[in-house]
Amino acid sequence: MAGYTLALPIFALMEIKKRETAYDGYFKIYKLTVAQNGHTFTREQFDRGTAVAAMVYDTEKQLYILTRQFRVGSESELVEVVAGMVDEGESPETSIAREIEEEIGYSVDSLQHLHTFYSSPGGTTEKVLLYYAEVSHQHAEGGGKDDEHEHIELVSYTREELLKESFTDAKTIIAQQWVQLQG
Repeated sequence: MAGYTLALPIFALMEIKKRETAYDGYFKIYKLTVAQNGHTFTREQFDRGTAVAAMVYDTEKQLYILTRQFRVGSESELVEVVAGMVDEGESPETSIAREIEEEIGYSVDSLQHLHTFYSSPGGTTEKVLLYYAEVSHQHAEGGGKDDEHEHIELVSYTREELLKESFTDAKTIIAQQWVQLQG
């Protein structure tokens, strides 16, 4: 059709006008006053911070090492890659090495960054840095930290078992697909 143009709506960027703390406990929730396209409205933002996670491979045993623990969000036990939060003043690499030691009792031999992604950007600030970690010697039992009330069980998989498993945790699914792509 000559002379026909498709008019696409122009979206103005959201502007955060005000940030109030709605909840400050184990987690933080902010109430944001937002302006967009001439309208002002409120949104809640779950401030989760930066997380790290790693698909851990024991090069001596030739097994992938994951964790099983109860998760409050899903209200169930989940098998997932080693994960935790970046502590203030810590680099993500230091954080994931610490988490691997605390949760499964290994020191990291090598670490490769795979992806950085937001877990649920519609309402949470959580950004996840996903790694592949090679380990070769378990020097401690793992199981998590008592003062953080962690009760973590180690779960081991061969490559074939890992690829057949059906996980429900997004970061674990992403790591599993990365392993599959490695051939």
